[in-house]
Amino acid sequence: MKTMWHYAMRQKGLLAINIVCVFGFIIIELGLPTLLAKMLDVGIVNSDFEYVKKMGTYMIATVLVGIVLYIGLAVVGARINTRLVQQMRNDMMENMQRFSHQEYEKLGISSLITRTTNDAFQVMTFMGMILRIGFITPFMFISSIVMIVRTSPSLTAFVIGALPFLLGGIIVIGKRSEPLSRLQQKNLDNINMILRENLTGLRVIRAFVNEKFEEKRFDRVNRDYTESSKKLFKLMASAQPAFFFLFNIVMVLVIWFGSVQIDGGNLEVGNLIAFIEYIFHALFSFLLFSTVFMMYPRAAVSAGRVQEVLDMEPSISSPENGVTETKTNGVLEFKDVSFAYPGNSESPVIRNVSFTANPGETVAFIGSTGSGKSTLIQLIPRFYDVSRGSILIDGVDVRDYDLSALRDKIGYIPQKALLFSGTIEDNLRYGKPDATEREMREAIDIAQATEFISQKEKGLEEPISEGGSNFSGGQKQRLAIARALIRKPAIYVFDDSFSALDYKTDATLRNRLKKETTESTVLIVAQRVSTIMHADKIVVLNEGDVVGIGTHHDLLKSCSIYYDIASSQLTEEELA
Repeated sequence: MKTMWHYAMRQKGLLAINIVCVFGFIIIELGLPTLLAKMLDVGIVNSDFEYVKKMGTYMIATVLVGIVLYIGLAVVGARINTRLVQQMRNDMMENMQRFSHQEYEKLGISSLITRTTNDAFQVMTFMGMILRIGFITPFMFISSIVMIVRTSPSLTAFVIGALPFLLGGIIVIGKRSEPLSRLQQKNLDNINMILRENLTGLRVIRAFVNEKFEEKRFDRVNRDYTESSKKLFKLMASAQPAFFFLFNIVMVLVIWFGSVQIDGGNLEVGNLIAFIEYIFHALFSFLLFSTVFMMYPRAAVSAGRVQEVLDMEPSISSPENGVTETKTNGVLEFKDVSFAYPGNSESPVIRNVSFTANPGETVAFIGSTGSGKSTLIQLIPRFYDVSRGSILIDGVDVRDYDLSALRDKIGYIPQKALLFSGTIEDNLRYGKPDATEREMREAIDIAQATEFISQKEKGLEEPISEGGSNFSGGQKQRLAIARALIRKPAIYVFDDSFSALDYKTDATLRNRLKKETTESTVLIVAQRVSTIMHADKIVVLNEGDVVGIGTHHDLLKSCSIYYDIASSQLTEEELA
C-alpha cells in the first residue's frame, strides 16, 4: 500500500478534487431517499401536489448534480491512475538502467518484463478501485448507518447482525487469496520466460524439429498459470453470491417487520422505503468495499514486486564525486587482476592478469573457448568489478570514475551485434546523437558498410527490425562497429566483433581501423589468428591465466598454446 500511495500522493491537487467529488456524490445518493420519504409522507399523504412537485424538482436537480460529480470522479480517477502507472514504470526503467549484470541475473529478464507490465497494471487497476469505490464506500457505509439509526432504531438490529458474517467472509477470502496471487504472478513469470526463449530461439527450435516439444513445454507452464488463476477467480467469485444471499435475507426481514410496524402505526411508509434505500446503500457499500479488500492481496503482491525493483541498489554504481576528466587519454593498465563471478569466489575465471596498452597500440586477446577473454574486457567498462587487483585508465582506477565519464571513453562493440528498432541513422546516432551526415558516412565507410547501405532503397533511412533481424550477421557487425567509430573514443573494445566477416572484408576493415585509430587504444578479442597477427601485443589466455604476451612472431616461438592455435589455422608458410 505504501508503494501505491507514494505515487498517488504526487498528484495532491487531483486527489483533493477526487475527494470533493466523493463527498458530493455520497450526499446526493443519501439525499434522494430522504427527499423521497418526505414526498410520500408529507406530499402524497396530505394530497399536497405542490409539495410533491417541489420535492420532485429537488430530486431531478440532485440526480443531475450527482451525474456531474460521478463523471468528474471517473475522469479525475482515470487521470490520477494513468499518471501513477506512467511514473511507476518510468522509475522502474530508470532504476533498471542502473542495474549491473548481477541484478539482472538475480531478478531475471522475464520477471522484470512482467513486473514492468503486468504488475504495474495490477497496481493501477487496484488504485482505480480505491479512488472510486475505496473512497466512496467507507463514507457511504458510515453515513448510511447513521441514517438507518435515525430512521428506525428498532430495525437497525437486522443490519448490525449481518455485519459480522460479512466481515468474517472478507477476512477468510483475503487471507486465502494472497498465496494464490503470489503463485499466479510467479507462473506468469514462467510463461514470459518460456515465450521469450521460444521467440528468440525460433530458428534453433525449427532446426532441431522441436516445435512439438516446445508446445508441450509452453502448455505445461500455461496450465500451471490457468490452474492458479482458476483457484483465485473461483475464490473471488464465491464472495458475491454469498453476500447477496445474506443481503436478501436482511431485506426480507426488514420488509416483514417494517410492515408489522406500519400496521401498528409505529412507522410511516415513506420512512420504510427510505430505510430500505439506506440498507441497500449500507450493505452494497460494504459489498463493494469487501471487493476492494479482497483485491488488495493480489495488488499487494504486485506492488511488492514493483517495490523490489525500485529498492534494489545496483552492485556497481558511480562513486560520489567520481573522476570525470584526466590529463592523458587512453592509457590502460591491468594490475594483477583476478575476477570471480558473484557467489562463486572460490573459482575465479581470471587470475593475476597484468598488461599495459597505450594510445596508438592494438592489443589482442586470444585463447580457447572459456579462457576468459570476453570476461576480461567486460571489466574495463565495469560491467563487472574486479575481485582483486585494479584496472587503471589514464592512471585512475575505473572504480573511481563517474560511470558515464568512464564509459564515454570506451567504444564497446559486443560479441553479439545488437541493433535497435528504428533506422540505420537512428542506430548510428545512438553512438553520437549530434553526428553529422558526413561523420556517419565516414564511419560506415571505415566499417565497410557503404556498399550494402547504398543498395538499400532508403539508404540511411532504411528501417531496422527488432534486434536487426532484417540484416545479416556481417551487416549487423559492421553497423555496430560504425556506431562505435562515430564516437571517436579513447579506447576501442572489439569483443570478437569480426567473426561474421569474410577474410577480405575483415582485412580491409582492420587496415582502415589502423589508420583511423592512431591516437586511440584498440583492444581486440578474436578466435581467428589472421585477425590479430599484426597486433602490437597479443595476450594469450588459458583457463583464466595469462600464458603468453608478445607479438605474433615472438609467441610462435615462446608460447606452445599460441603455436597450437596458430598452426590449426595458418599454413606452414604463414607460420614460418
